[in-house]
Amino acid sequence: MIKVITYSPAYTIVPTYECFNRCSYCNFRVDPGADTWMKIDRATQILTDLQGENICEILILSGEIHPQSARRPAWLDRIYEIGNLALNMGFLPHTNAGPLSYDEMARLASVNVSMGLMLESLDPSLLNGVHRHAPSKLPAIRLEQLNWAGELQIPFTTGLLLGIGEAETDWQISLQAIADIHIRWGHIQEVILQPYSPGSQESLAGLGFDILKLPRVIQLARQILPADITIQIPPNLIPNPNLLLACLAAGAKDLGGIVPKDEVNPDYHHLQLANLSALLANAGYELQRRLPVYPNREHYLSDRLQAKINYQRQSMQMAAIDNLD
Repeated sequence: MIKVITYSPAYTIVPTYECFNRCSYCNFRVDPGADTWMKIDRATQILTDLQGENICEILILSGEIHPQSARRPAWLDRIYEIGNLALNMGFLPHTNAGPLSYDEMARLASVNVSMGLMLESLDPSLLNGVHRHAPSKLPAIRLEQLNWAGELQIPFTTGLLLGIGEAETDWQISLQAIADIHIRWGHIQEVILQPYSPGSQESLAGLGFDILKLPRVIQLARQILPADITIQIPPNLIPNPNLLLACLAAGAKDLGGIVPKDEVNPDYHHLQLANLSALLANAGYELQRRLPVYPNREHYLSDRLQAKINYQRQSMQMAAIDNLD
């Protein structure tokens, strides 16, 4: 029997790299004021160039402007405008812009078919370590975001960042917290188990997560999380093909957005889709495209968003037929 593994054909748009947090493992951020925000004309050109490229998801991934900054409303406007533009051009936006206020989250939800925020870890010791200079990484803030997303009925992605100094016992604690919130609201689509992988732009210069432990963490997650939450792993951070297959056997079923450039881990490139598909096929798996919102969460969304989803689903079906010809 063929076992299905899913992924989202995606492209990442970054409104700004500037961020007031200074996580010591970050390979993404620049200092506040050191980046020019993406203009709508540039976003329009990017999306125009993507027409006909079989991209369905636009991941809007942004650095964080401080909640008390006078520039915060303009920053949120820019993220909203890019999401609305992507929708109007036939794409399905998914935004991850760090913690938001309740009203900010509600506004962005109107132009996103799903949203996300990594929980990362609930281990309080990280506030004296890698998160010492990252105010928005307070565990209480992250948990509040997951609850607000549930209250607002936003199809949501969260996850753990593994190997940043957390105690291994925290994996179970963090996964159980996600499970408890999902049991209350039913909105979490995916949990990403992301191994910390050292990059060339960070200040931590750590050894990274012991990648051989990843199948064990996946098994733990599968035991704790409700069955309707999919476990996602990033294939570009798993260098050994046999280990990737072991992770799938342990319970991972999704490979996330396959993008031309991983903005969070720019030193780690994805395999070509044909090579990834062949690897999986040889092991009895079929790699299938999916949308950034799962079918059992679509009823949360507005009529406008559902219409865009139906359009994109029809486009994917037509592309699949063309590939068979």
